[in-house]
Amino acid sequence: MGNPRHPDPRDYPGVAATLVVILVVLLPGGLAFSVHKYLKGPAPAVALHEPAPSPTPKSQDRLLDAAEFGDWSFRMDGVAFQAERVGRWTYDSCAPVDRDGLLAENRCARAVQLAYSAYKGHLKAVQVILAFPTEKAAAATAERLAKSSRGVKWRRDKVLGTYVYGRIRSGASKRYVVYTAVTADKTAQAKAARFHQYLHADHLNYFLFREPALTS
Repeated sequence: MGNPRHPDPRDYPGVAATLVVILVVLLPGGLAFSVHKYLKGPAPAVALHEPAPSPTPKSQDRLLDAAEFGDWSFRMDGVAFQAERVGRWTYDSCAPVDRDGLLAENRCARAVQLAYSAYKGHLKAVQVILAFPTEKAAAATAERLAKSSRGVKWRRDKVLGTYVYGRIRSGASKRYVVYTAVTADKTAQAKAARFHQYLHADHLNYFLFREPALTS
């Protein structure tokens, strides 16, 4: 995929076909990855208009950390995108990004937040990635967020204040939920939707390789 933080799919022949299917689903009908594999229902892009105790991670689990994600560089089959990571935050709990208690209700354990800039600042994105104790809890959270984007508190100061494209996507991958907000002005408007789809799906794909399957 071009980004050194991602394992090479060629090293994992068993999942390479899965990755191809995911990307085929992306074209041209919009993001359907989380729909088909995890939610089994529509995952619309939401316009930008506006507690239970966290479990202790198992000792063998790798703690989610924003340092895992650097500048984003994606290239596959003639599709290429790049974005500079301009901010990163790691939270020991999900409280800092929990707007209305949804994340606590589903026992969200840990979160990171990432800010990206592309096309000379004409497109800006924020991602919040959430870790849950089970795949079932992650899928339930993503399904709720697909219906209403207000469950997550994110850095609005890191996106454009004035934009012509402004959307949010959410989806689950294993024990993780990826929540991606993208804004673009007129200069980057034509590229914004596909950029959004690929950034979101690429980070969902990342968790297919990050750790072994866990029991929900």
